[in-house]
Amino acid sequence: MHISIIAVGRQKAGPEKSLFDTYAKRITWPFDVVEVVEHRKLSSAELMNREADLLAAKIPDGAAVIVLDERGKELDSRSLAGKIEGWRDNGIRQTVFIIGGADGIHKTLRQRADLTISLGRMTWPHMLVRALVAEQVYRAQCILSGHPYHRD
Repeated sequence: MHISIIAVGRQKAGPEKSLFDTYAKRITWPFDVVEVVEHRKLSSAELMNREADLLAAKIPDGAAVIVLDERGKELDSRSLAGKIEGWRDNGIRQTVFIIGGADGIHKTLRQRADLTISLGRMTWPHMLVRALVAEQVYRAQCILSGHPYHRD
């Protein structure tokens, strides 16, 4: 299973990137981050729409799409691993996690999603969300391989 994070913004050096790198290095599945940026000054609605277009353009054909959005479902780690396993076992070769910009995810991406998840009701910095997703991908990999990293 190839896992990608497709996200708005460029990650710079700092503690969030260090934490992300810690988990990304542990992932043995093919794993990458694709970043999109809109530099023009646009209204909030225009920016969210433009970011949706940029994000959607990076989604590979046939990929399972997970959108991170505050309106999504809260899953435990085993449930997320089970979703990835199910897609893998049904011939889906890639799963992508979509992380939007500061104004959120446009409804067209939420509608396109195979799964919309929330990391809780709190607001998280988007660069920290990348680290949280990387940790959960690593955890899913461990769960599916029977590795003892995950404990219930």
